Amino acid sequence: MASDNEENNSRPGSALATEPYSIFDRRQKGLIVFLVATAATFSGFASNIYFPALGTIADDFHVTVELINLTVTSYLIFQGLAPSLWGPLSDVKGRRVAYFFTFLVFLGACVGLAESKNYATLIILRSLQSSGSASTIAVGSAVIGDITTREERGGYMGIFQAGLLAPVAVGPVIGGALAASLGWRSIFWFLTIYGGIFLIILILSLPETLRSTVANGGVNPSSLVAKYPLNLYQKLTKVKFTPQPQPPKPTKRAKIDVIGPIRILFSKQAISLILFLAIYYAVWQMSITAMSVLFEERYNLSETQIGLTFIANGAGSIIGTLVTGRILDADYRRVKSKYEAPMSEVGSEAGSDRTPPTELDELNFPLEKARLRLLPILALLQCASIVTFGWTTQYRVHISVPIITTFFTGWTVVSIVSVVTTYLIDIFPEQKAASSASVNLARCLLAAGGTSIVTLIINAVGVGWTFTIAIAAQLVALVLVGIQWRFGSKWRVDADRARRQTEKEEQ
Repeated sequence: MASDNEENNSRPGSALATEPYSIFDRRQKGLIVFLVATAATFSGFASNIYFPALGTIADDFHVTVELINLTVTSYLIFQGLAPSLWGPLSDVKGRRVAYFFTFLVFLGACVGLAESKNYATLIILRSLQSSGSASTIAVGSAVIGDITTREERGGYMGIFQAGLLAPVAVGPVIGGALAASLGWRSIFWFLTIYGGIFLIILILSLPETLRSTVANGGVNPSSLVAKYPLNLYQKLTKVKFTPQPQPPKPTKRAKIDVIGPIRILFSKQAISLILFLAIYYAVWQMSITAMSVLFEERYNLSETQIGLTFIANGAGSIIGTLVTGRILDADYRRVKSKYEAPMSEVGSEAGSDRTPPTELDELNFPLEKARLRLLPILALLQCASIVTFGWTTQYRVHISVPIITTFFTGWTVVSIVSVVTTYLIDIFPEQKAASSASVNLARCLLAAGGTSIVTLIINAVGVGWTFTIAIAAQLVALVLVGIQWRFGSKWRVDADRARRQTEKEEQ
């Protein structure tokens, strides 16, 4: 479990007291975050670039828009399921191995989609495409967890989220332009070319960061896959470090724990926050899935124009997560300084019978106050933007109004994802990719259900009431944040004690 174990190597008396948490300097960390954020764009591109062409594809395959919406649903289902395999794989075999195989799956699916001849092939290959692309988010989050401490993690996660969300802004624009000029199949040829070029760049530029393999990056691994380009980063870094021997082989062979993300999802420490996030993410996906058809029917927009309407949503997502990342870091430093002040006084009191700070004190660090303060504000702002989107679209208010609401919806929901993901990486430091995969599992499966029925609900009760019902569910979900705030610290302590007891029994 979490305490500040990731910073233990800076404590006096530690075997690694003089060693940095990561040997990568600021410039190198920036490059690594850029690479993993760009890798994560493929999930968003493959999803969002597709939206402006939904009506065209339905006409081409002679099926209803509702059936084409099911390809969005299948994409979301596998976007949730696939990281449960690739995330644990990267936690055991390494980040580079996971990236290589996920991109191979993605590229194969893109070629097949470009040549698909019927609806059945389309829905199967969209699922396969999602299985490859979606896992880049879980693995990328884990890479950032590998190279950053808690104090800087929020900012880097903000940059990562901003990078991976760029497709939300530009994906539909590119998709609309390609579908209008070259046909919808050109969308998948574009993804094939883009993916193939980037895979080569990734192999040449991204170092292995899995800490069980390379520690803080100062290890010279025997595996060729892990050795390059890590050795170049070691030569060029400005951080002083001592080359370390390879970590000793564990007494037990590490297993790829496919059900690890499911255990995290249903653990007391995580389930409240993940369910809260999943509900807000699902409502967001429902709104942007419905947006294409609503703007076409109610405002008579073309494919290219529909693509342009997604820019506001993407811009809000990018700006919001960058700002939120900085606030997360500032909040953490503020809470940590308040927490450490009385702790230092304990150690300096002459003749005091009070116990000096211990690892349990660190485990009791008020992490919930440091990470979760923003969630109610973000949640209420998203509720306001969603209900405004619903009713202004219902009454065909000038299109600028619903478009502006999507800016704030994008800002808030992606900031919520950033906050919760950062918190989970903090409390599950040995299962970084698995914890991110657990978030994907819940949010994508719930979003899949939402997108599959949103058109049916709109047809039954109208756009305004559809999203009014949605925000009612969101307001109820706010209670889950309160539960985590109240009991989160106790649950972390209990889980750590249980883990220690299990380890003693196994010895």
